[in-house]
Amino acid sequence: MSSLFDSYDLADQVLPNRLVMAPMTRARVEGTVPSEDMATYYAQRAGAGLIISESAQVSPQGRGYLYTPGIHSAAQIEGWKRVTDAVHQAGGRMFLQLWHVGRVSHSSLLDGRLPVAPVAMPASQTLVHAYDSDGKPAQVAVSAPVALDAEGIRQVIADFRLASANAMSAGFDGVEIHAGNGYLFEQFINGGFNTREDRFGGAPIANRLRLLLETVDAVSAQIGSAKVGVRVSPFAHLADLHPFDGEEATWLALAGALSQRQIAYLHASHLGTPYFQKDFRAAYDGTLMVSGGFTLETAQQAIEEGLSDLVVFGRPFIANPDLVNRLRHGWPLAEAGREAYYGGGAHGYIDYPAYSSPVAESA
Repeated sequence: MSSLFDSYDLADQVLPNRLVMAPMTRARVEGTVPSEDMATYYAQRAGAGLIISESAQVSPQGRGYLYTPGIHSAAQIEGWKRVTDAVHQAGGRMFLQLWHVGRVSHSSLLDGRLPVAPVAMPASQTLVHAYDSDGKPAQVAVSAPVALDAEGIRQVIADFRLASANAMSAGFDGVEIHAGNGYLFEQFINGGFNTREDRFGGAPIANRLRLLLETVDAVSAQIGSAKVGVRVSPFAHLADLHPFDGEEATWLALAGALSQRQIAYLHASHLGTPYFQKDFRAAYDGTLMVSGGFTLETAQQAIEEGLSDLVVFGRPFIANPDLVNRLRHGWPLAEAGREAYYGGGAHGYIDYPAYSSPVAESA
């Protein structure tokens, strides 16, 4: 029987355990270049079987929040290289999450330009951390987007392909394409929102999946499919995306299409009912990792039942850099206050100690 602490062969990369550190935005970057503190933060957590980085925008157009890093400039590549060097020296493995927010942005982050989306419809009741009318950081309503034309779609695909090459130059072990949480790819996938009348939208499922799948193919051609993961959140309905007709069929079709491409993994959250989870697992014949509030017990159960090959933990990693050891040995978990989740400096970021006791030191 497989255990959470068993090693795992991920597309010829051997992971020492099946615990994955989730991609978590921490908003601690001045500008868009990864900091020295980020190198410390990720290296402290290198005991995870795999680390997936916080999201990195693939282009200036893809930016949606202040204090988040990019992967489209020489300075950003060098900043990330400090991070991957530190993680590898600590014995870890790390994928970079590639990000385009689509309409979930504000013109103050885009040099006055408007965000882009499948169609020119703003996300209602959706806020981003950007600049207010006085030029001060604040939570502001997203700007109304413009619809991407054919050339703009080609540019998005090219941006992801270049970003994946930049990630390899920065020393990452692979990349994860963020296709969930209401961002650009999910905006195209959602049949209620994407009412385009071209080959990238409308009722046909294949049309709405096309942008993501063409991007996966382009990135795979650049760095190899064995270094490519995809993140989805089928029923999260974030950023003013809503349920739509044929929703389950759409996500099962995507799982099947990704299975054919033999990527490194599919990373899923918000999978809905247990029945759909089993159907999704059956549709995707590859490494599946699932996230969503797991405990040690429920994570082990998911692996034993074959519903997930790897299990993703998020918030517990914030205050427990040694989370794997704490879970393995039954040591207590520390708790992080929500005020430390986003923004700030070293406090609440890199100052959480590993568990200390005579037993722990012996282990």
